[in-house]
Amino acid sequence: MLPATFKLCAGISYRHMRNMTGLRKNAMVAIHHELSRLAGPGPSNWISQVRRRSSLLSSRIKEEEGYSEEEMTYVKQGEDALQKAISILGEQDGWTTETVAPNGDKVLSKMLPDIGKVFKLEVMMEQHPDNLYEELVGNMEQMGEWNPNVKQVKILQKIGQDTMITHEVSAETPGNVVGPRDFVSVRCAKRRGSTCFLAGMSTQHPKMPEQRGVVRAENGPTCIVLKPCAEDPNKTKFTWLLSIDLKGWIPKTIINKVLSQTQVDFANHLRQRMANNVSMEMAHAC
Repeated sequence: MLPATFKLCAGISYRHMRNMTGLRKNAMVAIHHELSRLAGPGPSNWISQVRRRSSLLSSRIKEEEGYSEEEMTYVKQGEDALQKAISILGEQDGWTTETVAPNGDKVLSKMLPDIGKVFKLEVMMEQHPDNLYEELVGNMEQMGEWNPNVKQVKILQKIGQDTMITHEVSAETPGNVVGPRDFVSVRCAKRRGSTCFLAGMSTQHPKMPEQRGVVRAENGPTCIVLKPCAEDPNKTKFTWLLSIDLKGWIPKTIINKVLSQTQVDFANHLRQRMANNVSMEMAHAC
C-alpha cells in the first residue's frame, strides 16, 4: 500500500522575530499574536490568516534566515501546500462518504478542479496532540518500524526548524495489485496555539532522482491537522487530507479503494504505535 504521506506545513521559523526592533518588531509580534489564535477560529479564518502571514513574511525570510535561492523555493512550496490544503479543508460542502469503520473512523472524498479526487480522514485519537506531533515529525524516519504500508522514510535535507525534504518508499499492496511507489516531498510542520499543521507536496531533489524499478508517484497538497478535542484536550481531533497521483495504469476503482483503506489502516497503526510507546514508558518507570 501507500505511505502515510502527511507532509507537513508552512516552513517558516520564528527565530528572526527576536532580532527585530521598533515598529517592524511590533508589527511582526502583532502578526504572531493573531496567528496564535488559529486553534480557535474556523477554517475560513485559517486560510485568511495563513495567507496574510505568507504575504508579509515571505519577502523577508531570505534576509533574516540567510536561506539560499534553492532553500527559498522549498519553503515557498511548503507554504503553497499549506494554503491549498487548508482552503480545501475549509470547504464543507461536496464531500462523499467513502468508508466508515466500526470504531467511527471516517474517510470522505471530493473531486476538485485541477487536482482530481482528494480524500479526507476524520478520526478521534486518544493521545494528546503534542505526543502525536512528536511521533509524526520528531520520529518521522521511524515510520517504517510501525506502519507496514511504508518501507522507508528518509530525510534528505532540513531547512530551518520547520521544513524538510524527504524520500518515502511504499510497500506493495497484497497480491501486488499496486506495486511499490516512491515519493520525494517537501514537508513542513507548524504549530499555531494548540493546533498542529503538517502539510506538504511533491518536489524534486538532486539527492534522489527517479529510481529504476520503482514508479515515482506524486502527492499534494496534503495536510494533517492535529487539534485538541473540545470535550477533552488530552484527545486529538485528527484530520488528514490526502491527494495522490499513483501514476501507471491502475483503474480508478482500485485507486479509490486503496487510498481510503490506506488512511483507515494508518490511523489504526498509529494508535497501536502510541499505545506501545505508553507501555514502554511505563515499563521504564518501574
